[in-house]
Amino acid sequence: MDIFSFYMPTRLYFGNGAVKKLARARLPQGRGLIITGGTSTTRLGYVAKVQDALAEAGHETLVYNKVQPNPTIEGVRECAALCREEGIAFVVGLGGGSSIDTAKAVAIMATNEGDWWDYIHGGTGGGKRIANAGLPIVAIPTTAGTGTEADPFTVITNGEEKIGGGGEKCFPTISVVDPDFMMTVPPHLTAYQGFDAFFHAAEGYLAKTATPISEMFSLKAIELIGKSLATAVHEGGNADARADVALANTLAGFVETLSSCTGEHAIEHALSAFHPSLPHGAGLIMISKAYWSRFSESAGDRLVAVARALGNKEADKPDDFINALVSLQRKCSVSDLRLSGYGVQPDEFGKIADNAFDTMGGLFRVDPHPLTREDVIAILEESYK
Repeated sequence: MDIFSFYMPTRLYFGNGAVKKLARARLPQGRGLIITGGTSTTRLGYVAKVQDALAEAGHETLVYNKVQPNPTIEGVRECAALCREEGIAFVVGLGGGSSIDTAKAVAIMATNEGDWWDYIHGGTGGGKRIANAGLPIVAIPTTAGTGTEADPFTVITNGEEKIGGGGEKCFPTISVVDPDFMMTVPPHLTAYQGFDAFFHAAEGYLAKTATPISEMFSLKAIELIGKSLATAVHEGGNADARADVALANTLAGFVETLSSCTGEHAIEHALSAFHPSLPHGAGLIMISKAYWSRFSESAGDRLVAVARALGNKEADKPDDFINALVSLQRKCSVSDLRLSGYGVQPDEFGKIADNAFDTMGGLFRVDPHPLTREDVIAILEESYK
């Protein structure tokens, strides 16, 4: 058996009402900065609940609420400057992956020199190593999709480059996964986010970097999504379904830490870098059938295992996975999504393929067999209408 490692330094609190654990959490003395986006986390009372729990522990908090759905380098710079000016002791990422990813980058920039992009490997990034530990990070997801509460990575957009970065210094110190914070996510976003979690788990299982531990987390996450995602989409108030999908998302975050995403994510990051209004999970859904069908011969046994985890216990051929994937998309009312519906144009396909290889080309190296530029263009063409 090949050597593999397991490292997960984040203290995880999971379950309904888990946010109350912050009142007893070990955090440095001083003020915290709650990093969030839009108005929903405030309107729904989540910011207040976090502030109350931290106040019980003796922590004053400030709020930064300008995070964009695809977080930008400009937002990271602005928030990091606020951190330094206010002498912040720890940061709290509250919201979707965009808020938590921003918090991770800000935590590093509060204690390291230069700019976040100096530490990005790929594209125009500087490729430097992060020298100093960042501020302690508390991750509190209000969506079930990115798994960023359980991995050391961020995804930040700089112009037309949307690149994952990070490393061990970006692990959250504490993650609080409270399904109560996810009950009001609209159906279409529940589906997009749930499929993002699914592909984290399934890609990690497909990847050459998979290990016995990552495979265990992958298959359990896929099982939970197959069991409960459609229910969470259509019955948003179903607490059991929401908890299942939330747990699947966190387990898929472990998979990202222990294995890797694959070329599917590289392609979608390029798509949404050029088209920021394209939700990441929706983009993954659009290209999924064309992408996964490329591996029927090189990873047939793995596709069968994923199909069985999704609920088809009789699966015995790769096409059973494609059928199970499309079936779940139909059940979640997202099977008709196409690139043409989000303004993507065929004359962009070459540029999108080049961007995918330039910015996150490493993900293609863990695919079961190498995809070429022409393969990626063909995947985009098949996903267009």
